[in-house]
Amino acid sequence: MRILLYVLMQIAVLVVVSIVGSIILSLFGISLSGSSYTGLLVMCAIFGCVGSLISLFMSKSMCKRAFGVRTLVSPTNDREAFLIETVSELAQRAGLNMPEVGIYESNDLNAFATGHNRNAALVAVSSALLYNMNENEIKGVLGHEISHVANGDMVTMTLLQGVLNTFVYFFSYIVSMAISAAMSGRSSDSEESSPGVGNPFVFYMVNSLCQVVFGILANMLLMWFSRWREYRADAGSARLEGKNCMIEALEALKRGTSINTRREGQFSALCISGPSGLSELFMSHPTLDKRIAALRKLATF
Repeated sequence: MRILLYVLMQIAVLVVVSIVGSIILSLFGISLSGSSYTGLLVMCAIFGCVGSLISLFMSKSMCKRAFGVRTLVSPTNDREAFLIETVSELAQRAGLNMPEVGIYESNDLNAFATGHNRNAALVAVSSALLYNMNENEIKGVLGHEISHVANGDMVTMTLLQGVLNTFVYFFSYIVSMAISAAMSGRSSDSEESSPGVGNPFVFYMVNSLCQVVFGILANMLLMWFSRWREYRADAGSARLEGKNCMIEALEALKRGTSINTRREGQFSALCISGPSGLSELFMSHPTLDKRIAALRKLATF
C-alpha cells in the first residue's frame, strides 16, 4: 500500500512540477517539445528515486556493516535474553512479525530500527545502552524503535527523500535553462532545448548552485518530517510500555554521552538520539527536553 501511495504521489508531483516548470520556462520564452519535457521529468524522477529506493532495500545489510551489528540468534546472558524477550513482546502488541535483534559495540547510549519491510525489520541497540540502562529505560527505547517499525517510518522517510530529490533535480534544471537563456539574450525552440541552452557555462554553474540551494531547502523539510516522526514514535512507545518508561529513557539519554562518531552520524536519522546541529531546522531529532515535555503532556497510558 505504501509503494502504491508513493507511485500515486510521485505522479502527482510530476504533474505539479511540470505545470510550474512550464510556467517558468514560458516566462523566459523557452519552449520544450512534449517528448523533451516528459523525458526531463522521467529523468529527474529516476535520478531522484532510484538511489533512495536502493538504499532502502539495502538498509539492513548497510547498517549491519556500518555499525558492526551482531545478530542475536540465541542469548548468551540474561541481558540479551531480556532484550530478545522484550522485542518479541512489543512486536506482538504492535501486530508485527518478530524483527531481527542485534547488538553493536559502542560507548554511546543508542538504538535504531531499519528495514524495507515492517515485518522483516532489524532492531539493534548499543552495548552501552543494553548494559547501562535499567529495564524500564530499555523498554522505553525498544518501544520507540518498534513504533518506528509499526509506523513504516523507514519506508516513508525514504520515499519522501525520493520525491524531494525529484523536485531538486527538476527545478534546478528548469531555473538553469531559464537563467542561462536570459543571460545569452535569446530564447530556445524545441530543437535547441538541451543542457546547452543559452550559455553552457552559465547553465552548469547555475545548475550546481540551484542544486545546493534547493537541496538545503529539501533537507530542511526532510528534517522537519524526521522530527515529527520522533514525537510520534515516542507516543507509540508510551502506548506500548507507558509514557514513564519513555520519559525515563530520554532522561537517561540526557545523562549519557552525545553521539559524535562518524559512522553513527552517517545514520543518525535511524537512531533514537541524534546529533545536535547548528540550527534545529537541520536536526533530525527534536531536543531531548522537547521530547520529554511532549510526553508529559500526553494522556496517561
